[in-house]
Amino acid sequence: MKTVKNKTALITGASSGIGEAFAYELAKQGVNLILTARSEGKLNLLANKISSDYKVKVTVFTGDLLQKDTPFKLYDQIKQAGLSVDLLINNAGFGKWANFLDESIQQYEDMIEVNINALVKLCHLVLPDMLKKGEGGIINVASTGALQPCPYVAAYCASKSFVLNFSEALYGEYNKKGIAITALCPGNTTTGFQSIAKANTNGMSADTPELVAKQGINALLKNRSFKIVGVMNYAQSFLPRFLTRKAMINVVSGMMNGKVNG
Repeated sequence: MKTVKNKTALITGASSGIGEAFAYELAKQGVNLILTARSEGKLNLLANKISSDYKVKVTVFTGDLLQKDTPFKLYDQIKQAGLSVDLLINNAGFGKWANFLDESIQQYEDMIEVNINALVKLCHLVLPDMLKKGEGGIINVASTGALQPCPYVAAYCASKSFVLNFSEALYGEYNKKGIAITALCPGNTTTGFQSIAKANTNGMSADTPELVAKQGINALLKNRSFKIVGVMNYAQSFLPRFLTRKAMINVVSGMMNGKVNG
């Protein structure tokens, strides 16, 4: 995918944080938008502002990706509106920082539904249309937590490991057919994630959602299979290559135990 100008992008979790940043950055580059999230009010306010400021078409479809049929309903709405997705941004997701047994199994089922199942469904839905056009792009938002086991964030980071490996596998299947697929791996980012996750990020550096979105789009246009956001995050990504898996687990466990139980 050489340019995003005049394309149409579907962004999940678009009402705030990284999803909102993607919406603004893509609109600046002349991209028409399909925004989806649970909050209709926030989406409509965002759509009105973006369409006014950047003169692009913005369509809103609300939906809760916790519901198993939401991706299919969303895709049907898009087709009925006469729209086509050139670029998919799978941004919706959430996590929890906690002792594994301190969260309910329902919480983990919900996390897997949004972080994994909905993402896979949307990729499966939009890829055939992209292949017919011989061009398209997908950015799946993973995390630097995908790069190693993360005690006290076990289910979330494991779900993001799935996103990373799944995205790169799709890259291997479809890149030579004209589809750019990038797994985006941000670290700590100034969004509402921390509040929902009950994440103690005191003392941790943080990137802005705007930086994450810009680097994600640039990575896609450069045909990168993955992108780690931030120089320090990239440097730290080499640790698992030099430490044994057990040592890496102990390093992360020591850090996260203090954050969760300190």
